[in-house]
Amino acid sequence: MACGDGPADESLRDAWHHFCDRLKTAGDAVFKDANPATPIARADAFRFLTQNLGQAFDLALETKDPAYPQLHPFCTPTRKLGGDVADFTYRQAWIDGRHAYRITGRRGSARWLNVTVQGPRPDLIPGTDWPSLHEPFGDVPECNVFGHQLHTDADGTFELVIGGDRREGNWLPTTPGSRKVFIREAFDAWTETPTTMTIERIGMDAPRPVPGPEGLIDAMDWAGAFLTGAMRDWPEHSWRYSGGICDPTVTNAFPRDKVADSASDVTRGRVAAHMVWELRPDEALIVEMDAHDGFWIFGMGGVFVGSMDYLYRPVSYTPARTAVDGDGVVRFVIAHDDPGVHNWLDTQGFSNGNLTYRNLASVNRAVFRTRLVSRSAVLDELPANTALVDAAGRARQLTDRYHGVKLRYGM
Repeated sequence: MACGDGPADESLRDAWHHFCDRLKTAGDAVFKDANPATPIARADAFRFLTQNLGQAFDLALETKDPAYPQLHPFCTPTRKLGGDVADFTYRQAWIDGRHAYRITGRRGSARWLNVTVQGPRPDLIPGTDWPSLHEPFGDVPECNVFGHQLHTDADGTFELVIGGDRREGNWLPTTPGSRKVFIREAFDAWTETPTTMTIERIGMDAPRPVPGPEGLIDAMDWAGAFLTGAMRDWPEHSWRYSGGICDPTVTNAFPRDKVADSASDVTRGRVAAHMVWELRPDEALIVEMDAHDGFWIFGMGGVFVGSMDYLYRPVSYTPARTAVDGDGVVRFVIAHDDPGVHNWLDTQGFSNGNLTYRNLASVNRAVFRTRLVSRSAVLDELPANTALVDAAGRARQLTDRYHGVKLRYGM
């Protein structure tokens, strides 16, 4: 049998060739101006692409039918995208507002959980003339429920209905344009456990149809657009259209007028601030924030804004894992090698990257200060009572991190 013997052969081959051509184009974006021309940065950009190639057809085909929904782990320790933050987990399921769905699970001990119904994805960000972010992003939140709002049994089990007729208890409405359930869970202490969940369409009574040529052709087109969009949009889209979260023209400092006390993004349940950093081998950056109540997260990202290696390296901090100095100031040191301070943010050897702040379910004021210093003078620039760690202490930190992250993902 040869190509052309089947009635769909030519269409399938053409679609595959087109996908492969788009994949090549996506690879060319590795060499964009935003990505430094260093071997490690170029390799990391290809890694960013291959990680998302690994999930392209899960999103485009295997979980795409909203009549047979599945929760897809969108970001993991080996897959980064979308400005993900190390101490979050992200899951999504494609849905259709014409159906009703049931999510069942058991609430874990993670400090924060948000389940959001996402609506249509417009070409432009609402209220602006800015293009929406690439698929599967850009859709508009319609409604949500936080973990503390879920009614659970004594053992934490719950049922959450999505769509259908209004009902009491755990229920989120849908609209004709509802297309996705997006689930984010955020962790503070390493011992916190994840919420287990599964989703099904109510009334599902037959097996999922086997995808045919038309479904594969559509999936190849979606996957190609997803990968080219990911390589095209990051990091520039977040710079241009983030509404003041980041100013890439000023490195090593949060935007001067950015104070993380905004009440926007309420449906998404977080306030964000973002900084682009750039360090030479002999430099370090001290980042300060006055300590405040609430649940906040600092997380390091690469050039393409995906989270850094949070399984093995100290690239994120939360209140439960952060040492606060005696003067009530939280201080982090971004450095290429271990400076011996408790709150070290590891660059992993990269010269450029991103630092993201998230403030969850709180509008407590957080003003940021940064100081670029000589790496050799870091300890001289810090208070005398700054929490330090020796090699054994750092090893314990990394071991706790390793086991804590694996707990979150059931690895």
